[in-house]
Amino acid sequence: MILHATQFGSGQPLLILHGFLGMSDNWKTFAKNISNSGFEVHLVDQRNHGRSFHSPEFSYDVMADDLERYSAHYGLNKFHLLGHSMGGKTAMYYAAKYSNRVEKLVIADIAPKYYPPHHQQILKGLSALDFNTISSRLQADEALSTFVTEKGVRQFLLKNLYWETKDRLGLRANISVLSQKAEAVGEALPSSYLFHGSTLFLKGEKSDYITDEDFSLLKQHFPYTTLETIQNAGHWLHAENPVQFYEITHRFLIEK
Repeated sequence: MILHATQFGSGQPLLILHGFLGMSDNWKTFAKNISNSGFEVHLVDQRNHGRSFHSPEFSYDVMADDLERYSAHYGLNKFHLLGHSMGGKTAMYYAAKYSNRVEKLVIADIAPKYYPPHHQQILKGLSALDFNTISSRLQADEALSTFVTEKGVRQFLLKNLYWETKDRLGLRANISVLSQKAEAVGEALPSSYLFHGSTLFLKGEKSDYITDEDFSLLKQHFPYTTLETIQNAGHWLHAENPVQFYEITHRFLIEK
C-alpha cells in the first residue's frame, strides 16, 4: 500500500515526515512556505497515522520501506528528506538503507540513540476516549485533560479527531497498535546504519532530546553532519520558532 501525502509546489523534491501521534497537517505552514522557493514538497502521513493505512506491523524498518515504495511510486529518484521526532528516526533508517535516494538529510530534535517509552499517559488518555458518549471536540478535550494537563499538547493530539460518519467522531491514529508498539518508537539506530551524505541536525534550545554529549554519536552514523540550535524552542521547534527553523533549513537545502 502507498502512503497518503499532500503535495505543494514544484522543483526539487522534499519529503517531510511528522512525529509520533502527529500527521502531515502539522507541517502545512512550513511546507507552503518552502514550496514557494523551488521545492516540490511531499507531506507524508506515516503508517498508522493521519490518512495513511493502518497495519499491525510498526517498526522503523517497515516505515523506511513504506517511504521507498512511496518514492518509487511517484518516480522520485533523488530528494531531500526532513523528519521530526519519530519521523526523524524513520528518516535516519531510510537514509541508511536507501542512501542513493537522499540528496540532503534534515533531522529535527531526535538523536540516533535509544529513548525509554514516555508516551504512556498520552496513549492511555487517547485509548480512554469513548466516542459512544463523546460527540464534540470540547468533550474530547475535557476527557483527555484527566490524562494530559498541557493544553497545547491536547490541541496537538486532538488534531487526530475526525468524523467517521456524519454523527460519530473517531481518531485517525491507530491507537491500539501504537499503544502495543510504543516501545518501538524509542529504538536506537543500529550501529551498522550509516549515511555519508550531507546532514543537518536541529535541536530545540529548551528540549533535551539531543544533548551536547550526543554529537559524537551523530558523527558516527552521519559523518558529514552539523548540529544547529533553534532558539527559544522545545521539541516542537518548527512551531515554536518557525522563522529560525525555516531560515536554517532553507539555507542548508539550497547550499551547493
